[in-house]
Amino acid sequence: MGERAVMQRPPAADLVWLCIALVFISASGPMIVACTAPALAIAFWRCFLGSGATSIVVLAKARHEFSRLTRREWLLIVAAGLLLGGHFATWIPSLRFTTVAASTAMVATQPVFAALIARARGRRIPVQAWLGIALAGVGVLVITGVDSSIDMRHLIGDLLALVGAFLAAAYVSVGEYARKSVSTSTMTMILYASSAVLLLVTCLAGRQALWGWSWRDWLLIIALTVGAQLLGHTIMNKVLVSTSATVVSTAILFEAPGATIIAAIALGQIPPLGLIPALALMLVGVVMVIRSGSRADVSETSPI
Repeated sequence: MGERAVMQRPPAADLVWLCIALVFISASGPMIVACTAPALAIAFWRCFLGSGATSIVVLAKARHEFSRLTRREWLLIVAAGLLLGGHFATWIPSLRFTTVAASTAMVATQPVFAALIARARGRRIPVQAWLGIALAGVGVLVITGVDSSIDMRHLIGDLLALVGAFLAAAYVSVGEYARKSVSTSTMTMILYASSAVLLLVTCLAGRQALWGWSWRDWLLIIALTVGAQLLGHTIMNKVLVSTSATVVSTAILFEAPGATIIAAIALGQIPPLGLIPALALMLVGVVMVIRSGSRADVSETSPI
């Protein structure tokens, strides 16, 4: 019989960490649009530089942990890394076809996939959570419909972002298992390295240029790595030790309004008025999901 567990409300400290992570993650879409480097190359350098940066921490503090990793832990982390690489390989290119608002809205559907994955694993998802996810999903559909009516080419971007949403939900769900026994720095290093390998192969197969761009593009890639990658997704990995994958995935819905606001200010991508009520529906749905569970009884903390 499968694992049975009620999705729990995250501890207050995790909510603070999630808010910090979402600020940086929300800025990633606008920065990718502003960068003229090939989309897959941006994804590769983001993961490669992220792995290199976290290796410094691992070598200094957790070098001994590598020898203690079990085969199962290695497989889980590498699998999660490949899923994360697939997420970047689909979501980042989607921003070349559609707007930041539409792309981030579509990728925000990952809580729906996360809930289905959680249910398949035997977890009981409260009715209020399902209603919240459904409400947020309606908001996403409205956003996508408004954007697609402007340009049918956006449908390609919407589809890529939707695939990216599924891969992101799978990555978080698999990562949740490994994060229970592996430190944040060690998991992050292997995770990003696995993603970088997949993306490097993809770039080489697609003959994507990996260098030769302006200093502005390199600065944007570095900012993307430090912000969204190291401070965004690493924090997401950190809270997985005490917060369920479904809650973490649902919280990422906040990326859509955040990225839309940043894109409007920095890039002049002013969304149609029809997007505003849709974004409101998404936020209400997120609150319903997070408030649906009881307070988590955390018995372990992060190893680092």
